Amino acid sequence: MKKLSIFLFVIISISFVFSVFNGPEDERHQTKFNENYAIFSPNQPNEISFAGEKMPLIQNDINERFDREILVNTYWQSQTVLFIKKAHKYFPVIEPILKNKGIPDDFKYLAIAESGLANVVSHSGATGFWQIMKDTGKENGLLINKEVDERYHLIKSTKAACNYLNKAYTKFGSWTLAAASYNMGMTGLNKQMKKQNVENYYDLLLNNETARYIFRIAAIKEILSNQKTYGFQIRKKDLYKLPPLNQVLLDTSVGNFANYAEQLNLNYKILKEYNPWLRQAELKNESNFAYFIDVPEKGFYTSTNETVLINDEKVENTIRLDTLNIKMNKTMSLKKVAETNGIEIEELFLQNMNALDIEVKKGDRLQIIKESL
Repeated sequence: MKKLSIFLFVIISISFVFSVFNGPEDERHQTKFNENYAIFSPNQPNEISFAGEKMPLIQNDINERFDREILVNTYWQSQTVLFIKKAHKYFPVIEPILKNKGIPDDFKYLAIAESGLANVVSHSGATGFWQIMKDTGKENGLLINKEVDERYHLIKSTKAACNYLNKAYTKFGSWTLAAASYNMGMTGLNKQMKKQNVENYYDLLLNNETARYIFRIAAIKEILSNQKTYGFQIRKKDLYKLPPLNQVLLDTSVGNFANYAEQLNLNYKILKEYNPWLRQAELKNESNFAYFIDVPEKGFYTSTNETVLINDEKVENTIRLDTLNIKMNKTMSLKKVAETNGIEIEELFLQNMNALDIEVKKGDRLQIIKESL
């Protein structure tokens, strides 16, 4: 009986091994994988603060909530790399405005948490880098109509966000609470504070989005401030940057922004890229407002309208077309007309469907549109 038990044990063990690995090649592959691949939990920093206000990491739930955001943003590498690259491009615009308005520098990371530094629109209609609602934008000095939406204007929307945050700080006396109110509104936050009888963000039980909000902002700040600690090796040449911009006064109507862009030696795409607050293809400007258009300095973009091939030859994108009018006579056949003008007879029929009957008569007029030679 004992020998039988040992035999069965050996058979089961062998079966288990072969159920996990199908042979030596798989075993070597698994060994190589284990030797060369590892996922680590990053070290928790000893202290974290937001806008000069300390996060109580000593509390287990606070520690875990912050750790979650560190893990999410460390291992969502593609998104965080984009955060780093975009921050280099847009923070130099945002930082001096925050300073001038008396807003702590840490609030630049709020813009990343809100939009990823992109002109996105949420399902609720919050718009732009700072995700400003339409009514909130108007209350804080932004022009918003069918032609112009300054929520897409980085400088003006940053100033509007600062106005809101200063009001919130005056109301709550805490930058952390001011940031939380940016996500859920001052009225909503104040209601929860009274309902729960607490005056500290970290003591509040809030909806999932606002409950994660400060931790996400703080995690983004921590990673972007210590990139190599969290494994991000971004070279200076990999970072995005704005070209030098000049401002052009616009105080009239514009019938066609594509034509207007050409006058600035740009194309429509580049004009809209640096002035996304212009929401239409034209500007009636019935109120006669004066606007400043951002235009990249000469040499950064040109409107060449050409394709450059690998061998540096240039091909114009515009195909030139000739229109020929032909009067038929008795000796002319449709096949001959098509051959003479270098087009297929089917194309000749398609271009003259209204003029052609079953047979062509003397005096009938045909039109041929073809590429210029």
